[in-house]
Amino acid sequence: MARSELRPVVKLRSTAGTGHTYVTRKNRRNDPDRLTLTKYDPVARRHVLFREER
Repeated sequence: MARSELRPVVKLRSTAGTGHTYVTRKNRRNDPDRLTLTKYDPVARRHVLFREER
């Protein structure tokens, strides 16, 4: 299986509306749905929920 097929690069956009993004890889076998992670948003200066953008 190709590398990009199993672990695609995804953008995580802040739900706080600041427009800040993180870039990460995800495993499609373990996380077939959209990825949501709590990460630090430097614009909002607090931890917020980041959702996968398509």
